[in-house]
Amino acid sequence: MGALPDVLVPGASVDDWQAVLDLVDVNGWKCQYSEGDSVLPVPRAEAVLSRQADAECPKLRVWLAPEVLVIFRFYSADEIDFDVDLRELQGQERLDLFCGFLTGIGRRLGKPVLMDAEGGDGSHPVLGFEVESDRVVLLAEPFAA
Repeated sequence: MGALPDVLVPGASVDDWQAVLDLVDVNGWKCQYSEGDSVLPVPRAEAVLSRQADAECPKLRVWLAPEVLVIFRFYSADEIDFDVDLRELQGQERLDLFCGFLTGIGRRLGKPVLMDAEGGDGSHPVLGFEVESDRVVLLAEPFAA
């Protein structure tokens, strides 16, 4: 998996990105939007995703708790992409918090939220929010030693 697995929502849109930004705001999670070294107010998704092709990729850091950070990267409108550090998800309480976050995004968008290995291409998710069952599920077989 690596320490920083990739989490994504495939088949997204600018409206889906905005729904995620609204979810962050409604839940009152501490966040920080940046473009390069500049920290700026969180803009509308349409403004972020209409930047010039050669512009640096903006980031939105969201703290679900003081010790649990997810980082959104605005690579494209058609896929919501973020990372989480697995070392920050130690213990059931933090894992439940993260699963609740995945569930919140999945329910808001009505789309799957998939976690793949760090640097993966999204084709082999191991965990994710499944719309049909309305919960986070294991999507890969456990590793047998």
